[in-house]
Amino acid sequence: MALQPEVDLSTDEQKVSYGFGLQFGDQLRRNHFEGMDLEAVVAGMTHWFEQQQALLSDEELNPSYRAIQDRQQAQAAELADKRAALAGQFLEANAAREEVTTTDSGLQWEVLESGDGARPGPRSRVEVHYHGTFVDGTVFDSSVERGEAAQFGVHEVIPGWTEALQLMSVGDKWRIACPPALAYGEQGAGGTIPPNTALVFEVHLIAIKD
Repeated sequence: MALQPEVDLSTDEQKVSYGFGLQFGDQLRRNHFEGMDLEAVVAGMTHWFEQQQALLSDEELNPSYRAIQDRQQAQAAELADKRAALAGQFLEANAAREEVTTTDSGLQWEVLESGDGARPGPRSRVEVHYHGTFVDGTVFDSSVERGEAAQFGVHEVIPGWTEALQLMSVGDKWRIACPPALAYGEQGAGGTIPPNTALVFEVHLIAIKD
């Protein structure tokens, strides 16, 4: 059962005011940092809105901004290093398995099911089912779970996919492991794929569309 609001939201003005609060809350979540103090946030908003004297000048605030940014960057770099190490450990262990083939680029693949159809070219458009996980098995994207195959150009996907698809025949189902450099690299992909992350996919090449 939904919780009742703690404020009166009976008028249009109150509802729109609450909506502004939701927008501000979304911005805060996007810019959240460890130790964020909501009481200080509200105080700053109130002082500015009511044109009161600010308690801190820009000269006083700027060093704190830089300190928080430096701390966040250091934490992000530490996490990226840990992910790179984890990726390396996984790929090394995976490459040692007899059924796994490693290409010169570092792509790793193994055959789950064999087909006998044509192979896509670099500009082909293909239809596939796929199931993508991190190395710990956590699913981050899956056309299989959505129940709808995907279509895209061989050149429109991450480098690991572009390479693997051109080695596959229609009907093949492979498990591929993409090092970070063949996936989303040091940048990652939005909030879904962290930087320096190895990715594992089960890929079923259903058809070449053109």
